[in-house]
Amino acid sequence: MHQHNKTATLAGRDKSIIWHPLTQEKTSSPSIAIIKGEGEYLYDEQNKKYLDLISSWWVNLHGHANPVIARAIYEQALKLEQVIFAGFTHDQAVQLCENLKVELPENLTRFFFSDNGSTSVEVALKIALQFWKNSGEKRRDIFISFDKGYHGDTVGAMSLGASSGFFDQYKKILFEVAHVPFPATWENDPDVERKEKASLNAVRNLLEKNLNRVAGFIAEPLVQGAGGMRMCRHKYLEQCVELFREYGVLIIFDEVMTGFYRTGKMFALDYIPTKPDILCLSKGLTGGFLPLSLTITSERVYNAFLSDDFSSALIHSHSYTANPLGCAAGIASLELLKSTSTLDKIAHIEQLHRNFICDLKLALREVIKAERVCGTIVAFNLFSEECNYSHVIAAKLKEIFMKEGLLIRPLGNTIYLMPPYCISEKVLKETYWKIIELISSVTASFA
Repeated sequence: MHQHNKTATLAGRDKSIIWHPLTQEKTSSPSIAIIKGEGEYLYDEQNKKYLDLISSWWVNLHGHANPVIARAIYEQALKLEQVIFAGFTHDQAVQLCENLKVELPENLTRFFFSDNGSTSVEVALKIALQFWKNSGEKRRDIFISFDKGYHGDTVGAMSLGASSGFFDQYKKILFEVAHVPFPATWENDPDVERKEKASLNAVRNLLEKNLNRVAGFIAEPLVQGAGGMRMCRHKYLEQCVELFREYGVLIIFDEVMTGFYRTGKMFALDYIPTKPDILCLSKGLTGGFLPLSLTITSERVYNAFLSDDFSSALIHSHSYTANPLGCAAGIASLELLKSTSTLDKIAHIEQLHRNFICDLKLALREVIKAERVCGTIVAFNLFSEECNYSHVIAAKLKEIFMKEGLLIRPLGNTIYLMPPYCISEKVLKETYWKIIELISSVTASFA
């Protein structure tokens, strides 16, 4: 099955020519050369296996080298690999959108393709801004997002996430965005009501000061990913969205990470009755096989772009729009997601995560803070933000996790797991106890 792997080696090649993302190249350890993936595991040149507990940056829903998706891509490649999408269409794009439409709220009916999460957000910003211009409300040019949110690394997306601190080097090219407090919460949080009230008050004050000026509000619904897997209650999310709706603001949900059952439902928007006007999807859209994204919107928004004048059209494109191979992967992934076995595994992972949190609290009561679970995501903090060595411990743990064959990348002092849905109960339970053992060992040395 894996006869090709003997030749899939980097031996003798100059690995240093690659500039890797989110890496300080001067001080980082040499990159690990991965030669194959199978299920929940990745394998390096020495055939050491790594349990991929973050689904390789949250994209591999079904694990690595899923044969169903691989076959769909292969069969599609024999028929059509690419076609310009201006003035043309193809069955795979239409079928993927039709299949997704069944899973979406009734108001989300128009699908615009692009290639990655950041770009899907950029498209959403352009749509929102131009919607108001086309509708004759040119003063609506302000965007609002949550503090410490993250929406991608392109300029517009960076502007939305400027309060996260990730993009301080690029402030000169970012546009101004208003940020409101995100009421991050966790299990048994005694302060949640106060935080939610303060956040809603801040939203209302901002809207009152900028009447008929706000074009759109964007949120990572329920879970802020790169900001530290910070979570809010769906009751609060509904109140917040309703408040923006009261002031006529377009609602944008960035479900690049939270989509496709990561929060326990197909989309995080399924937890609340009020639906967004624009939805951004990527990451798990193709099950981790190929880059593809969608920005989905309503008839009301779409119709504002219809005119005899080309200047009213949405001026956005990229070379691989609606790539047929990516669409084929998306169709196959969605079919896997809808199977009873996958849905049962998703529900079971959430229950296992909750059991893990109980074990964590018993074993590491003084170490673990702000434990939280949402669907297949489990997260907790090491000590508190005020602890001046919590980030040092997290960095040390990342190194030790990798040595032990566990692919876990802490976010600041936050440890989180987001495994592929194919992971077995046995493997996950063994992993939980290994994590407890390693955290206990490392934190004891700092006591």
